[in-house]
Amino acid sequence: MPEFRYVVADVFTDTPLTGNQLAVFTDARELDTETMQLLTREMNFAESIFVLPPENGGHVKIRIFTPDRELPFAGHPTLGAAFVLGQPLQLVEINIETGVGIVPVRLDREGPKITFGWMAQPVPAWRPYERADELLGVLGVESELPVDWYDLGPTHVFVALRTPDEVASLRPDFQALLEFDAGINCFAPLGGGRIKTRMFAPAHGVPEDAATGSAAGPLAVHLLRHGRTASGEELEIEQGAEIKRPSRLYARAEGTAETIERVEVGGCAVVVARGEFRLP
Repeated sequence: MPEFRYVVADVFTDTPLTGNQLAVFTDARELDTETMQLLTREMNFAESIFVLPPENGGHVKIRIFTPDRELPFAGHPTLGAAFVLGQPLQLVEINIETGVGIVPVRLDREGPKITFGWMAQPVPAWRPYERADELLGVLGVESELPVDWYDLGPTHVFVALRTPDEVASLRPDFQALLEFDAGINCFAPLGGGRIKTRMFAPAHGVPEDAATGSAAGPLAVHLLRHGRTASGEELEIEQGAEIKRPSRLYARAEGTAETIERVEVGGCAVVVARGEFRLP
């Protein structure tokens, strides 16, 4: 009976049982796509990943699944993979092959322990969101900035609210949001470079996400493009409190409003469990 081992990591946190949960199946060579999707539904986290041998010059390849579908890229699975796999490989930088190419993750250490990771994300494409008015009507809010759509594999839309209390008080109609095939990100400034955000993606099988690494980079881009931050300014993003999974992400974008040169997203992760599936 084949055995498939996995590790559970809490990502974008340094405190166990907070942050965004991730299952890492550390050797997926004997798993087909259908079984990967079924295992992801069994785990029922926002995402699970499956580690494979590299094919294009990286250290490892990963496939990323939500309970609903496979994704070409996602932030917390990539960072979580770096923490789980970078430790035994003793790497300072691990190059992870994803569906959008190789994502390098630079790892900080204290002795043998990994304490922080910075991943260089793909620079997203963007455009004004053509369903902005419809989305704002469903949410029952107005946006302080243009509502723009970003694509870096997964897609995200950003709605700027005035205060953190407005973000916290959102009670979205998830049935209505099923009609929007993108992550819906609502955010507001906390002051001092800190941002409060919530992300809703019921169309992807994730009603609300605890920490969305693939949205943190585009959020930094969005704020730089609209003159709210400077090039290279580091943001501290708080997410997940409303679903009792508080998380902390860091992001920065370099460039100009017209040309983004580099996007980085960082954070911590902790391993909290190990197990195995025995499948006939």
